Amino acid sequence: MKKFMLAVGLLSLAGGAFAAGKPCEELKAEIAAKLDAKGVSGYSLEIVDKGAAADGKVVGKCEGGAREIVYKRG
Repeated sequence: MKKFMLAVGLLSLAGGAFAAGKPCEELKAEIAAKLDAKGVSGYSLEIVDKGAAADGKVVGKCEGGAREIVYKRG
């Protein structure tokens, strides 16, 4: 029973950190690395406030969903 309670406690701590979300610069770097690995060129990634992505495609959310990473071609 003690092991179960310990596991529940650790999972609740990890869940709180996960809910905070990734820093935007870190997520942007990961997305750029994936695009570069696929040979994509001529694009830009921009960090904007949630809902401000009028002329691009949202490819990621960061900082607990408060900001978005927007992909623009060309």
